[in-house]
Amino acid sequence: MEQLEGRNPVLEALEAGLAVHKVYIAKGTHGSAIKRLIDLCNKRNVTLQWVERAVLDRKSQTGRHQGVIAEVAPIGYADLESVLAKARAGDEELLLVVLDGIEDPHNLGSIIRTAEAVGAHAVIIPRHRAVGLTGAVARASAGAVAHLPVVQVPNLVRCIQELKEHGVWVAGADAAAEQIAYEADLTGPLAVVLGSEGKGISRLLRENCDFLVRLPMLGRIGSLNVSVSAGVLLYEVMRQRHMQE
Repeated sequence: MEQLEGRNPVLEALEAGLAVHKVYIAKGTHGSAIKRLIDLCNKRNVTLQWVERAVLDRKSQTGRHQGVIAEVAPIGYADLESVLAKARAGDEELLLVVLDGIEDPHNLGSIIRTAEAVGAHAVIIPRHRAVGLTGAVARASAGAVAHLPVVQVPNLVRCIQELKEHGVWVAGADAAAEQIAYEADLTGPLAVVLGSEGKGISRLLRENCDFLVRLPMLGRIGSLNVSVSAGVLLYEVMRQRHMQE
């Protein structure tokens, strides 16, 4: 069982129909979110247990449970073909986020949250040398993992080669790129590739991107946190697409 902590992540899991096994609520906790939690637990026949807050303090892995912890079945990964088929069926301009070796669960969760907010169709992560879908990732995503498919693949290079065969343009974020992201054409079917904290995109993956872009840096700091970079780039994609409408 995975553990979700916090009112919003647990609410999102219940509303999305994830396999929630049990929900613990600290005695004395109240409010509209708690009422909604109770209603959803009753509606979905999820076991609900009121416990002393000290019990949740000991059980918590993050220290930020907000009086609510849930036990859920491990979150499943989506299939890439299903993601592509759904986008085609909805006649939607595909937007994917490809992450190369993100090891920090908070960064992955934050990127998933932003990707869901801008209407991306999926986040793609490698099977090895990267964090997977854990309770900490779900918590950092503020429940977005319940709504946005996450695809796990054995080889990212082969994955983006397959995407290009489907007519998807692949843009890699690289601090050494000549082109600034604001000057690039980020419309059309697109996969945005971001590298790991401190290392960037691996050489083979970078060489297989259609083009590279960078964010302008005017201060003395040479780079941004990957989740911040993802947010800036993805909102630039959304801005350009909205300008076409």
